[in-house]
Amino acid sequence: MTNANDQISPAARAAFLRQEIQRHSRLYFQDDNPEIPDAQFDLLVRELEVLEASHPELISPGSPTAMVGAPTGGRALKEVTRAIPMLSLDKALSAEEIQDFEDRVKRFLGTSESVPFRTMPKFDGLAVELIYAGRILTLASTRGDGRTGEDITPNVKTISSIPQTLNSSAPGSELRVRGEVYMDKSEFVRLNEEREAAGLSVFANPRNAAAGSLRQLDSRETSRRRLSFFAYGLAEPEMAEVETYAGLMVRLAEWGFPVEASAASRSTDKISEVIAILEKLANDRDQLPYEVDGLVVTVDSLSLWPRLGATSRSPRYAVAAKFKPRAAVTKVLSIEVQVGRTGALTPVAIMEPALVGGVTVSQATLHNEDELKRKDVRPGDWVQIQRAGDVIPEIIAVELQRRPPDLAPFEFPHHCPVCGTEAVRKLDEAVSRCPNPSCPAQIEARLIHFAHKGALDIEGLGQKVAALLLSKELVGQPSDLFRLTLTKLQALPRFGSKSAANLIAAIDKARTKNLWRFINGLSIRHVGERSSQILAGHFKSLKALSEATREQLLSLNDIGPEVAQSVLDFFQSPLNQSFISDLIGQELGVKPTFEEPLASGGLSGQRFVLTGTLSGMTRAEAKARIIAKGGRVLSAVSRETDFVVAGEAAGSKLTEAKKLGIPTLDEKGLLALLDGGSAPAEKPEN
Repeated sequence: MTNANDQISPAARAAFLRQEIQRHSRLYFQDDNPEIPDAQFDLLVRELEVLEASHPELISPGSPTAMVGAPTGGRALKEVTRAIPMLSLDKALSAEEIQDFEDRVKRFLGTSESVPFRTMPKFDGLAVELIYAGRILTLASTRGDGRTGEDITPNVKTISSIPQTLNSSAPGSELRVRGEVYMDKSEFVRLNEEREAAGLSVFANPRNAAAGSLRQLDSRETSRRRLSFFAYGLAEPEMAEVETYAGLMVRLAEWGFPVEASAASRSTDKISEVIAILEKLANDRDQLPYEVDGLVVTVDSLSLWPRLGATSRSPRYAVAAKFKPRAAVTKVLSIEVQVGRTGALTPVAIMEPALVGGVTVSQATLHNEDELKRKDVRPGDWVQIQRAGDVIPEIIAVELQRRPPDLAPFEFPHHCPVCGTEAVRKLDEAVSRCPNPSCPAQIEARLIHFAHKGALDIEGLGQKVAALLLSKELVGQPSDLFRLTLTKLQALPRFGSKSAANLIAAIDKARTKNLWRFINGLSIRHVGERSSQILAGHFKSLKALSEATREQLLSLNDIGPEVAQSVLDFFQSPLNQSFISDLIGQELGVKPTFEEPLASGGLSGQRFVLTGTLSGMTRAEAKARIIAKGGRVLSAVSRETDFVVAGEAAGSKLTEAKKLGIPTLDEKGLLALLDGGSAPAEKPEN
């Protein structure tokens, strides 16, 4: 095995963190099956933020630190693109960081005076947007990646606490209400007892249960799960015609929405009181009928929100103060090294089951060889573990005082534990890999990934079915799935006529899935959903992508050298060439469809800066429409800017545009571009 330097480079650590954050984000938001606790996820994000701040050259437009939530896709639900994005909240992980939030607000406002805040428990559910037209609920969607969510209207209409028609005090114009769908603890217990009695798997926690219930394809199933809802805001707060966030909550209640009203929802102008509210809520949270994982702290004055503004992923006027994780102590029984679809060797601690925050857990990932050595976890150790609402914990520390003197360190394998091939670790990577693409563990993992929700979404093809198909030699590579027949499946154990027919139907449906899903399902290293969409949007077929040159790949926005090399390496492999030829050959009837996976149009790649007030739409709506046509909206004017859109009372950005000779558009010109036409922009004289 190739040895790495003892000191991991910042670039390698950043690459590892981005990969882990994106993977865990997919598990949490799309699969409703998180692998690590929220607290550990938050620490991964925080570490990446610090690393990027210290090494600006590592900052990438596709970094998770610049993204909201998680990408949509992976379920057979229609996508919804919203005009005003739903942003995430920055997190405060300690009292010091809550104080830092207040300091930032004051510094941004240029004041030393106290700033009033409104606090509210942070619900552990699923964020949704409800759109009312003429006071009637017309559309409901998940947050998704902030800009694009999933249409869950039929399911939301089964939730009794969400009004389908608002009372006459509510505005009759279009109203976008935002809130959280959650499951009461008592309903969570009832549902799991019911599922256990029926021989079904149980949910890990109420958040997973709520998310899984809300994203059901059959709304009748959602209605049986008795979800609840709290409203917490408006996409356009000015529609409430109030001056404070506290007043906004009152107005939402007047219109007929349930709002949170515990002792933790209150106003204060002292940050010390905010910290005290968080500490009391942490102590009292088990008494609440629903799960919370922190406290949302919001600047109370709505007039200050536009002044504070927002970053690309979070508003500056609010922060999510998180609870300190709950902890427990348990014993490590063994350490297993698992092999993933790209050959990554991942150590996992198998522990005596322990109750942590009401959930029994028995495994914790140790990520890689370096993390394992850093924590020095050994089979037989007693360890401290923590969780924050999820099922699999993080090992915080080893209780060294309880370690037997003869307990030997765990020896990380130099060979793949499944196929025996010598493992390889590159100098700039933290992960050791099995380089054998024919490794049975990799084949199984790739097959599962090919069928998973973010790829071809073949319902009914999980780990157990994949292992069965491979063991019976019915499948050797993913393309073999399209050779399966009803007769072959019915001959297998675990398959009845109905389950076999359902799987065949799901496989048949996958033959014509969107091209980007096929690309994502290929298990190309460093290529996830976003990269798959970019590649599909440019090359428009698997054949064209397989013939791409390095120069063509690097010419694409957000495709860097690492991704480009991974794509080239994948398609240059004789094994993969054979697989792709088989997949898209005439025999299997596989015909990936090309639909623009990323909204695109005549503005593709063009860079805009918005300044001033537009009369026909808000700045947020203008930004959303530009992005929907493939353009980019920047916060500052530079020589790289293509257009400056100037509304009324345009300020220094217009002045800068004139100085640099950058073309400007008025609102009418922008609308012409958005509608697919051309609008001659004014090019100011220098």
